[in-house]
Amino acid sequence: MKYRFLGRSGLKVSALSFGSWVTFGDQVEEEIAYNCMVAAYDAGVNFFDNAEAYAGGASEEMMGNIIKKAGWKRSDLVLSTKIFWGGEGPNNSGLSYKHIIEGTDAALKRMQTDYMDLIFCHRPDIHTPIEETVWAMNQVIQSGKAFYWGTSEWPADQIRQAYHIARQENLRPPLMEQPQYHMFHRDKVEQEYAALYEDIGLGTTTWSPLASGLLTGKYNDGIPEDSRLALDSYEWLRKAILESEEGRENIKKVSKLAKLSNEAGLKLPELALLWCLKNPNVSTVITGASKPEQVRQNMKSLEKEHILTDDLMDKIEEVLDNRPESPQDFRP
Repeated sequence: MKYRFLGRSGLKVSALSFGSWVTFGDQVEEEIAYNCMVAAYDAGVNFFDNAEAYAGGASEEMMGNIIKKAGWKRSDLVLSTKIFWGGEGPNNSGLSYKHIIEGTDAALKRMQTDYMDLIFCHRPDIHTPIEETVWAMNQVIQSGKAFYWGTSEWPADQIRQAYHIARQENLRPPLMEQPQYHMFHRDKVEQEYAALYEDIGLGTTTWSPLASGLLTGKYNDGIPEDSRLALDSYEWLRKAILESEEGRENIKKVSKLAKLSNEAGLKLPELALLWCLKNPNVSTVITGASKPEQVRQNMKSLEKEHILTDDLMDKIEEVLDNRPESPQDFRP
């Protein structure tokens, strides 16, 4: 395993990490989840990601049980959760001072830990002033319930605003963002956040590197019964990936990418993971799996980094044809 600094912080996270979205509490039971986490840990993964919204909190409970059962040393782990959707009550969602504090306490209880290494504000909250959210997250850190905080799927201007509010008030600023990033979803990481990497030292913990399974090639001939797209609760994702015009075009591209990966001696998921890691502004790529064999396959991709040459990257770009535009140079 290789480890990267999380942005400009002094914290190191495994280049490939493990998250519980979709799988824990939805697709897999605790025994399989245990085997998946152990396979990740044995491969050198130290960063495990979760959220209060995942399976209505059951995902955090399952991960907490697994960590306790495994007997891992807490200081060897980097654990995260995300706060926004905590329940149905009028104050059980969003980024108010009240929900951030209460949501954090509830997450710690479910995870059976005294602190989280990272806490993300899961989405921007148009109803809560950013100042209130910054003060609340600072309080979480000051009380020892977390070490760092960040955002997930926030616009760049709001991240910058939160950062400057924190600096002006001598509070702890957001240091990392958790955006979706894969071959078909690039603009935020490669374009929108570009200035933030240098200006504020933003780190990224990217998710969905396989585009919800699309970049494994398993949807080229339909929907496997054991896939997430077969779940009724993920009908919205099925429509977006398979039933939209863009989705159908992407499936055609996946077939071409599969041919490239085979010629290079890579499996398609390996190609997709290594492509994400090729970006120096990606601190860690969060992987997910419903079987320990998938975890081991993902982790082995790091052994093949040398195959992803500049020439192969150029061929991938020809297939994708979606590189974000660079700022226009008006100088002669």
